[in-house]
Amino acid sequence: MRGGTKMQIPAFKLERYFARHEFSAPYLLCCSDCESFSVGEILEMEPGAAEKLNDLQLGYTESKGGPSLRKEIALLYDRIDPDQVLVHTGAEEAIFIFMNVALGKGDHVIVHWPCYQSLGDVAKSIGCDVTRWETREENRWELDIDFLKDHIRKNTKAVVINCPHNPTGYIMPEDYSHEVSRLSQEHGFIIFSDEVYRFLEYDERDRLPSLCDVNDRAVSLGVMSKTFGLPGLRIGWIATKNKAIYNRMACFKDYTTICNSAPGEFLSSLSLKYKEQLLNRNRGIIAGNLELLNRFFEKHRDIFNWQMPKAGPIAFPSLKGQESAEEFCENLVREAGVLLIPGTLYGPAYMKNFRIGFGRKNLPECLRQLERYLDQTFVQP
Repeated sequence: MRGGTKMQIPAFKLERYFARHEFSAPYLLCCSDCESFSVGEILEMEPGAAEKLNDLQLGYTESKGGPSLRKEIALLYDRIDPDQVLVHTGAEEAIFIFMNVALGKGDHVIVHWPCYQSLGDVAKSIGCDVTRWETREENRWELDIDFLKDHIRKNTKAVVINCPHNPTGYIMPEDYSHEVSRLSQEHGFIIFSDEVYRFLEYDERDRLPSLCDVNDRAVSLGVMSKTFGLPGLRIGWIATKNKAIYNRMACFKDYTTICNSAPGEFLSSLSLKYKEQLLNRNRGIIAGNLELLNRFFEKHRDIFNWQMPKAGPIAFPSLKGQESAEEFCENLVREAGVLLIPGTLYGPAYMKNFRIGFGRKNLPECLRQLERYLDQTFVQP
């Protein structure tokens, strides 16, 4: 970390909320990942895979990730070679390392907001000045490109974007993506592009090109956890043509995890060989659940505001009336065992919003439990 001061980082509100409730609440209606697969289901995809896993030596792996895994990851992009992929232990490690090697005290960062907390707070803990590029429900979560142009400074070192977006499911228009890339070239900042929900667009025509394919300075983030439904493998990565950032991240990783889990890499490589099978199943679950949610929110339009997302297994609806989402979510999990994520964890501007997740098979059961709670709590017209 440049700057030489001790890192002061706040508690991760979302993760602390999960720590309180995730393994005690029986109905998880907030999860940001897709339905997971068993080890057996993954091994069944290829004849002989179980035997290969049994023979796997549990030694150290290559610090940048095994060749077969990096080859499969590179195939997710149009202009990325395996040597331009750096594998990490989940997306969080990649975020942490990027921020620490790319930024220093006094640098300026612009962050697409609301966001996964570490995308802003790691930079802030280093001593950066963070500008929130805020989006609003009343504007359909649309990014304002003029805001970005107006807030770029001489010391702007990075712009952090997230599309498809967590928690709203928003996708920016492709011309916006190209404009961000053009501004990066004009002003010299790095784009850190969180793309962990890429390939879960409901309409393939909405899929954006990966920023690392468009911009040689950009760093794209991917992970096995979200789109592919394999969070237990703890495998994430960055893809970039930016050799300087790549090399500095690889060196920093020697002080974090050094290398990744051998079984995690093996199963990730195997899964990506058959990625269309994983994607088709997950897209099918999401599509079916989204139909149920559309009907649910139409039925309860007197209680909720609902904007259907464009991608991914999450959305960010809001409450009508006076009750805050924080109070609503706390009462819901306490009285009905249904876990939603209050928008206040993303900041006070989202006190009426809550995150709902619909990438898992048990959504119908969770939704029935939520409906029972609403019937008991709210007077229906």
